[in-house]
Amino acid sequence: MNQGFIPMRVFAVAVVLLALTAIGLKVSDQPGERAVTFANSFLEQLDEKQKSVAVMPYDSDKRVDWHFIPKKTRKGLVLREMNSAQRVAALRLVRAALSEAGYDKASNIMLLEGVLRELEGEGRTWERDPHKYYVTIFGTPGDQDPWAFSFEGHHLSLNFSFRDGKVADSTPQFFAANPATIMSEVSGPLGKGTRVLKDEEQLAFDLVQSLDDQQREVAVIAEEAPAEIRFAGEPQVQPDELVGIAYADLDETGQATLRKLVNVYINAVADKVAQARRDAVSEDGWDDIHFAWAGATEPGIGHYYRIRGKRFLIEFVNTQADAAGNPANHIHSVWRDVSGDFDLQP
Repeated sequence: MNQGFIPMRVFAVAVVLLALTAIGLKVSDQPGERAVTFANSFLEQLDEKQKSVAVMPYDSDKRVDWHFIPKKTRKGLVLREMNSAQRVAALRLVRAALSEAGYDKASNIMLLEGVLRELEGEGRTWERDPHKYYVTIFGTPGDQDPWAFSFEGHHLSLNFSFRDGKVADSTPQFFAANPATIMSEVSGPLGKGTRVLKDEEQLAFDLVQSLDDQQREVAVIAEEAPAEIRFAGEPQVQPDELVGIAYADLDETGQATLRKLVNVYINAVADKVAQARRDAVSEDGWDDIHFAWAGATEPGIGHYYRIRGKRFLIEFVNTQADAAGNPANHIHSVWRDVSGDFDLQP
């Protein structure tokens, strides 16, 4: 393959991604209606062969088959097998489901594939391509029957389910970053020092470092961080005991930091979907939300945290080295719906 091809592809996808970051989505104020509009607009751009790959039945097992690891292929139609107009239509659908902050994260995660390609060099194990992300439509987009769509590739899995023209579920929501911090000069739009998931990590450090000794005894559940988040690739999380420190047992500063941290995950999706998440958290009450930590409380050494509410689970882990060997510079983070991912009953 021409070695200049992928860098040019990185540049091309960067132009499209950045152009859509602040796109006006004034089709409707309702995210469910916007998604229907942009999903159908995307499908209208495809030929029959492409549709046969991009569209699956709503009850397909593939709808709940998700993962973030690198794979040779995935369900759905990959961006690199679309023309430019089709890619724009696909990304408009993704943008319609996310907030500006969420879309910015997703875009930068895709662009990190170009960074990985450069850092790993010729000896890399996996192909790294910012166009190797797949769109799948499940069912028929509309306001009658349930339907869904996913957008997935390495380090990114976004899943949205719709009923009666409204967003019924928006999980699993998975974002990851390798490198978590770009440590060296690289080509492309992401420069040295970029931290795609900065808030997810820094706010958690701020919180755990603010705890007094007694609070830490409760919050820290293990001296060593686990290697991975739990329930990776599973369609549902499993019920477990609440561990860590309760929101009610934090001081005002700790409570404010925990609220900010939870809202980073909440605010990745479109505003009205995010508001529904906030309303659910408020309805259930903050006092019994638990924050648990494992591993080091400083950067560069493996660390993990978990935040558990009545209807949500957040997990974050940073234990793996990056492509250059810098320790604990590879983040995985997820927001799960304990009441049922993929609009399923637990």
